[in-house]
Amino acid sequence: MIFRLSQKLNARIKGGTLATLPPDENPFADWSAGLFHVGRSPHILVANTKSLYSTVLPGKGVTDEATFVERVSSSVRELLEANGHRGVYESSVAPLLGTVRFAKALNRSLTGSMTDLVKQAVILLETGELSVTEINSQLIGTPMTGLKHAGSTHGFPRDEFADMVDRVANP
Repeated sequence: MIFRLSQKLNARIKGGTLATLPPDENPFADWSAGLFHVGRSPHILVANTKSLYSTVLPGKGVTDEATFVERVSSSVRELLEANGHRGVYESSVAPLLGTVRFAKALNRSLTGSMTDLVKQAVILLETGELSVTEINSQLIGTPMTGLKHAGSTHGFPRDEFADMVDRVANP
């Protein structure tokens, strides 16, 4: 499992020098994460690197690698279960959590997409009107130009992730 960390998040969890790694062959084994603040409260955005399928979690108390992996695992599990992908978590994510590697962001396009998702998450969190599950639903339904899908100029993280699930289930 690869977690691609922003510099701020890596400093917070004391992850050391980050490796430069190519995308994992298994798209469910490659996730990107960044730290951001809403007011004084830290939050973490975690997105599947290929699909930008995202979840937001509180960053309070996440100050080391083990706590990061534990909290992200729980948040990704909740995201996938809430969207009918429990089997994906059990078969393609959970078994890989014992072999976690930390790496640098994959490329500038991914960094830009993550920045856009963080901006949206900040706005949604500032209102205080939505639950984390509702915020996650908003994020996975956000059109992203980095996900050109089916000939369109943009795609949606939920559609890209569903396509990944279909490709694994029906090779």
